[in-house]
Amino acid sequence: MKLANGITALKIEGVSNGNPTVIYPTLIWDDKSIILIDTGYPGQTSLFQDAIAQAGADFNKLNTIILTHQDVDHIGSLSGIQEALALPAEVLANEIEKPYIQGNETIIKFAKVYNNLESIPEDRREGFLYLYNNLPKGEVHRTVADQEELPYCGGIVVINTPGHTPGHISLYHKPSKTLIAGDALFYINDELVAPPANFTLDMDAAMKSVQKLTEYDIETIICYHGGAYSDNVNQRIAELANLK
Repeated sequence: MKLANGITALKIEGVSNGNPTVIYPTLIWDDKSIILIDTGYPGQTSLFQDAIAQAGADFNKLNTIILTHQDVDHIGSLSGIQEALALPAEVLANEIEKPYIQGNETIIKFAKVYNNLESIPEDRREGFLYLYNNLPKGEVHRTVADQEELPYCGGIVVINTPGHTPGHISLYHKPSKTLIAGDALFYINDELVAPPANFTLDMDAAMKSVQKLTEYDIETIICYHGGAYSDNVNQRIAELANLK
């Protein structure tokens, strides 16, 4: 799903807990840098290698990985991708998310479920416990701050968008006016929507983050769940933020 020169929404299809999944990590590249934003579910390294090659980039020249947040479907293949590269990429994330990504703290949503195990049907409990005891992790080499402009591919602005998780970030690629939303917004049934409350730790903070996104001139949004959306984007975000 190529959006503009040097930016693509990768379509990664797989299976999680027996259910089909489709996610859309973002690849941004030029002749100096290849940047991957989010790394999918565990065990998807080969899918990323294939998707990056199909996009026209060289997987082995991947030099930067940016993680929007700690959830398993965003950090799952981080270690596998790093191991597959000839030289490991530099990994960037928000400071709040860093200990969860590195495994120093238990991923928040898993900790919440673990503390309420009786809420899981018995036939799924064993699978949950296996994943809980084998959560993916990987080193974060550098933390990024709100409004920091990363000097890659014409400029990528970091936007703190907490709510879905406490340190969630989105990214704005200046040359293409593309917002990489992570899970700050979802694209479901051909409609751009706020993050679902049942997957969001702090819905009030999440909606304030949506309002923050009205400050940017956005032509396209890449939602990790749903893909690219480009139909009157600024107007739609304003509607979601209850500004129009």
